[in-house]
Amino acid sequence: QVLLVESGGGAVQAGDSLRLSCIVSGRPFSTYAMGWFRQAPGKEREFVASISRGGEVTPYANPVKGWFTISRDNAKNTVFLQMNSLKPEDTAVYYCAASGNPAGWAFLSSGAYNYWGQGTQVTVSA
Repeated sequence: QVLLVESGGGAVQAGDSLRLSCIVSGRPFSTYAMGWFRQAPGKEREFVASISRGGEVTPYANPVKGWFTISRDNAKNTVFLQMNSLKPEDTAVYYCAASGNPAGWAFLSSGAYNYWGQGTQVTVSA
């Protein structure tokens, strides 16, 4: 059984920062590539950022590139998403996801991820 639990969401104002965390239990954390996705009301879930098993590769979606940073601590079974200079359009439910694909790449497609957290709400007001 693999369990992902996100935390760190909240309601902030534009320009503020938040740090999301996702703790993973089950198989050894270092075997997973990890990703963050988000879903705004009335929109489809979209890719935000991902990180390879070893942390060497970290692609980002264009809207967050330069503002968000994904990282992982394999010793703590945790992946983070540091979000700076938040904008109202960043308002969404944020999900972390784990991929057990043996390639271990930082996948961009949600279809590559086997396990998902329950999501954490981020609300940014103008």
